[in-house]
Amino acid sequence: MKYAMIGTWRMAYEAIANNIDQLKQSTAPGAALVQAIVEVENYPYFKSVGYGGLPNQECEVELDAAFMNGSTLAIGAIGGVKNIKNPIKLAHHLSQEKFNSFLVAAGAEKYAQQQGFEFTNMLTKRAQQHYQKKLDLLRSDPTLSPYDGHDTVGMVSLDSQNNLCVGTSTSGLFMKKPGRVGDSPVMGSGFYADSEVGGAVATGLGEDIYKGCLSFLVVEKLRQNFDVKTVVQEVVKEFNDKLIQKYGKCGPISIVALDKNGEYGVGTNCEFSFVVGNHNQVTTIYLAQPNEDLTKLTITKPSPKWLADYDRARKEPIK
Repeated sequence: MKYAMIGTWRMAYEAIANNIDQLKQSTAPGAALVQAIVEVENYPYFKSVGYGGLPNQECEVELDAAFMNGSTLAIGAIGGVKNIKNPIKLAHHLSQEKFNSFLVAAGAEKYAQQQGFEFTNMLTKRAQQHYQKKLDLLRSDPTLSPYDGHDTVGMVSLDSQNNLCVGTSTSGLFMKKPGRVGDSPVMGSGFYADSEVGGAVATGLGEDIYKGCLSFLVVEKLRQNFDVKTVVQEVVKEFNDKLIQKYGKCGPISIVALDKNGEYGVGTNCEFSFVVGNHNQVTTIYLAQPNEDLTKLTITKPSPKWLADYDRARKEPIK
């Protein structure tokens, strides 16, 4: 019996560890993945997802999310919503609708109210402190970029019934323009899955990621029998090099993927943490570090110091 779940960033660890055993059971496709993302959304110290997510330019938290069932190719997505407690639940719900499966802003919020989804104020005091600190920095040095924080939680799961599902959730760029939507809820860019082949999700600078439809591209490479263990990095390198050629730079891009057999692959152009568990190993945090020309990844387990520094940075007082 094979099963697996992979997620972006260290923040996925507890949620995947808590829910991976569901993949052994005959539950609804994607149920374990949705619950895992809900747990990330609910944790207030993850400042780029859900409750506690960093606000936009007007100090409002706008959220994006998506879900795809690779066995049916059904998709649900939302963009730019406010105060919906668990955006991934709404995205999952919309994936079961024949029409109107991608809703944004006020329309998505009205639909969520009609369907009885829970609403709450998603702007925490800590997020407001981050916002004020950034405003003060920008006033003291106008040359600084206001944009920061793009750590989407994305997950791919394979259950014992061979269902591959993917999901994403994010509050997007810190200090973004109101209404800005990145790659996370955009099919083919932030996510894609086909249970006959594999699934992939992306995280990083959305404005660069959706120039290449990178999640779809990874899945199509798997369809052509490329090895998931190497092809994800090849996709990232090729696209990174293309953007540098065209623009002189490329923003951070990281992708995680599973193939139909539960084997995983990772690609990144920056230091990137990810979490994976499957039928052969317990849920584990890893660090991926590319070499200078992105031709090779070094994957290691983070040191105790790295883990302690991560936790401290999430929770330390904002000065």
